[in-house]
Amino acid sequence: MGLPDEPREAKVTPPEPNPARWRVLGLLGVAQLMLILDVTVVAIALPHMETDLGLSREALTWTVSAYTLTFGGLMLLGGRITDLIGGKRVLFAGLLVFTASSLATGLATSAEMLVGGRIAQGIGAAMLSPAALSLVVALFEGDERNKALGIWSALGGGGAALGVLLGGLLTAGPGWPWVFLVNVPIGLVIVVALAVMLPARPAPSERPRLDVLGAILVTSSTASLIYALIAAGERGWLTALIGWLVLAAAAGYVLFVVWQRRARSPLMDVRLLARRPVATGAFLVWMATALMIAVFFLGTFYFQHARGYGALRTGLLFLPVALATMAGANLTGRVIGRMGGRAPAIAGLILAALGMAVPAITMNPVSVVIGVAVAAAGTGAMFVVASATALGQVAPHEAGIASGIVSTFHEFGASFGAAVVSSVAAASLTGTTLTGFTRGFTTAAIASAAVIAAAFLTPGRPKRRTKEIA
Repeated sequence: MGLPDEPREAKVTPPEPNPARWRVLGLLGVAQLMLILDVTVVAIALPHMETDLGLSREALTWTVSAYTLTFGGLMLLGGRITDLIGGKRVLFAGLLVFTASSLATGLATSAEMLVGGRIAQGIGAAMLSPAALSLVVALFEGDERNKALGIWSALGGGGAALGVLLGGLLTAGPGWPWVFLVNVPIGLVIVVALAVMLPARPAPSERPRLDVLGAILVTSSTASLIYALIAAGERGWLTALIGWLVLAAAAGYVLFVVWQRRARSPLMDVRLLARRPVATGAFLVWMATALMIAVFFLGTFYFQHARGYGALRTGLLFLPVALATMAGANLTGRVIGRMGGRAPAIAGLILAALGMAVPAITMNPVSVVIGVAVAAAGTGAMFVVASATALGQVAPHEAGIASGIVSTFHEFGASFGAAVVSSVAAASLTGTTLTGFTRGFTTAAIASAAVIAAAFLTPGRPKRRTKEIA
């Protein structure tokens, strides 16, 4: 009798990719596009809201900042909930909250109703964004994931520029309420379509309790920091209020890290932030968003205040900017798998610096459009590199919180860019001189050039794998 055969190792067959994954990506991209649009789409409509609702200056400020503050402040919590109960459930909850609050905001008849609706939109966005991005990471692998993240970043990066265009079209057409009401039919269609197309995933076998104290600490600290960045644009960077807000945020983050090391079911593994790819990607997305929002604010105020252009004309001038952003992101998504992230990141920052230097040297409508479009192509590339670097090597159970980190830094960047440019270009935003605009574009160009060193921390060209000899 011979010896029994040794048990053979069962071959693990990787799951078949979802055949509808590219259509799902398109729907998720449109959902994300709505969230990004609502950061800039309001800018052109603000004067009309002020007239119709009798808004004060404080109410106008909060119409913009309440959304960013809530969106960024709750993002990590949304990412953690995604990891605990699954991206599909959180996605639908976020979509429904965002759609319903968009309806309420569009029907607003007072400042309180308007700002309240914007806060509710931010809550829905904080759930929707990390859940959608985690689903993108789960649906795609390898080079396909890089291409998918390129498309995702193209929609997200171009969304800010499209927001200016769409805001001008809607405000000049059916009126400012449709800046918000347009989200309602789109949101409902996406909910129905994704309910059919997204695969049913088994619920996690273990459901640890949500870290409530950790959520309170990180959310309140993030909210404090974002509010400080927003308020700094009007009150000044060296005021007591800004100092106390930043100090409170720093103390809250320290307490959060200490608590995460002791909690039985922590909100996140803080060691994730210590990983170079995650930290580098988060920094790059923060910088790319800050630069993008800064030049959008400079451009819209320049065209409407200094040149006296209307909402529709200003919006149309940003069409090349949107196309350039999408082109830069799409191209980077196609080549990053072969080239790695380092070369596209360096090229993107160089393009951003050169583009912003054009209107800094000579200020006229043509130079502003060309310069901002060139810079937008560079920031579009940076968005792809940042997402691929931060999310390319995380485990599936970390996708939600990693996506939340990236999205949080996106909102940090938006608030920081708006705050810095409002301080640097204050003279031009409130008057007729062009000095502030020139100073603003110069600051953005210098910042782009200074950050090139950080691009060297991104992964370089991947090594070729040699075939093993059987």
